[in-house]
Amino acid sequence: MNALQAPSGCSSNEEAEKHAHGIAVATKDVDTGAALVAGMSGDLDPDDAARVLKKIDFGILPMMCSEWLLIQFMDKATLGSSAILGIQKDTHLSTNHDYIRLGTVFYLSYLLFEYPQNLALQRFPVGRWMSINIFIWGIALACHAACTNFAGLFVARFVLGICEGSVTAGFMIVSSMFYTRSEQTSRFGYWFLMNGTAQIISGFISFGSLHIKTPGFAPWQWLMIITGSLTLITAVVYWFFFPDSPTNAWFLTPAERAIAIRRLKENQTGVENKHFKKDQMLEALKDPKTWIFALFSALDQIPNSLTNQRQIIVTTFGFSDLQTTLLSCVDGFMEVATIWTGVMIVSRIPNSRAYVGAVYFIPALVGVFMIEFLPWSNQVALLFAIWLVDIGITGFVLSLAWLTSVTAGHTKRVTTNAIMLSAYCVGNSLGPFMWQTQYKPRNRVPWIVIGLCYLICPLLLLIIRFMLSRENKKRDAEPVNNNFEEVYIEQVTADGKRIEVKVDKEFLDLTDIQNRDFRYVL
Repeated sequence: MNALQAPSGCSSNEEAEKHAHGIAVATKDVDTGAALVAGMSGDLDPDDAARVLKKIDFGILPMMCSEWLLIQFMDKATLGSSAILGIQKDTHLSTNHDYIRLGTVFYLSYLLFEYPQNLALQRFPVGRWMSINIFIWGIALACHAACTNFAGLFVARFVLGICEGSVTAGFMIVSSMFYTRSEQTSRFGYWFLMNGTAQIISGFISFGSLHIKTPGFAPWQWLMIITGSLTLITAVVYWFFFPDSPTNAWFLTPAERAIAIRRLKENQTGVENKHFKKDQMLEALKDPKTWIFALFSALDQIPNSLTNQRQIIVTTFGFSDLQTTLLSCVDGFMEVATIWTGVMIVSRIPNSRAYVGAVYFIPALVGVFMIEFLPWSNQVALLFAIWLVDIGITGFVLSLAWLTSVTAGHTKRVTTNAIMLSAYCVGNSLGPFMWQTQYKPRNRVPWIVIGLCYLICPLLLLIIRFMLSRENKKRDAEPVNNNFEEVYIEQVTADGKRIEVKVDKEFLDLTDIQNRDFRYVL
């Protein structure tokens, strides 16, 4: 028996004790699911696995989809919709720069609090922490209705950014806890579809709000109150029903929880570990793919500034406020259709993430060229061009699921998620400053920047694929690595007897670099 390296976070003197049969480690150093499945052997019954998967889908997907719909609706659609419902005039936003800063401050606070939010998601129960943030989010959103100036809106938007930092990161973690790598892309797609659905609903609610005639209370204020109330209701539902992990999911029996965890063996990532491991954080910082994903995220999100500008741009085409609110529903439909088709293709064609993501940038580039070169009088074609640009979102959805699938070690995963979402914030913070008054109405400079971003992003996806494919081939050529094959944790039986049970390598909270059996999906 060769000397074995202790799992990440273990000290050979304090945490791990060398035995003749292997290594004994503290339970806190391994995955939280290890205690439930330690010592279990044999193949998992496919029918049992399928039955548990259906229960998982029923137990968490409806809540994830509803919350993503509300969050996407609240943070982006409401500000964009309110722009044509009178918020700029009623709150005395004197310049276009004031409106741009309201879009930027949201992502600035998101950026500042993203890593602390990720650490909190690791330290505290995921469902409870998210519900607290959603509740504060709902209060801040409803408070928009009481704002009468830029300062009030600035503070409210700042609070929204703090809270959203927990939602996307939380959903990424939860998706990796409950689903296999082959299932994650489609599930990411399901809840990200709500982004487009939110735009559709936003269009109809904004349309309805324009018909509300209440003295002293503007349509945009009703929009904030309605959406804020829905968010508060969602926060209460999350507190009582959203699970923290498969180890304590209320909709699974103890036996089904074990099955849910054993399903994840193929991921080589386990469920989670509640203890911060400095070496995993440092590995994430040194891993080149972390920063290429981050660069992709930043560049891909610069064009996302269109979210708050799109309806303003459409009104310059000659459409009325009522027509513009209804036309925004088409933007939502385009996102739903493109995300759905993208994740379905990836789910059916193995190792196609980079290729599919790159291809979906092509229509977006076509849309940019149309906007740059079509005559301004051809307003219907320009409208279709904006809808084509919406297709570019598919690459970002695939990248989120891909990052989760190629990162192992819970602290490393939390760190890489935080870095990618921080880059997401940087892109979204910079994007609004493209839309300067001097560029209107054609906005040629912003559209050139968007085109360059959508040209570089697919190249970055292909570079990541090349790197990971090369690493897989390198590992295939390596000799079999028996490290971590004989690792044990101590358990207490019903009669009080202490025994050691073997823990599979997949539940040792190893990183994707430490575990040489880990293979990257492409």
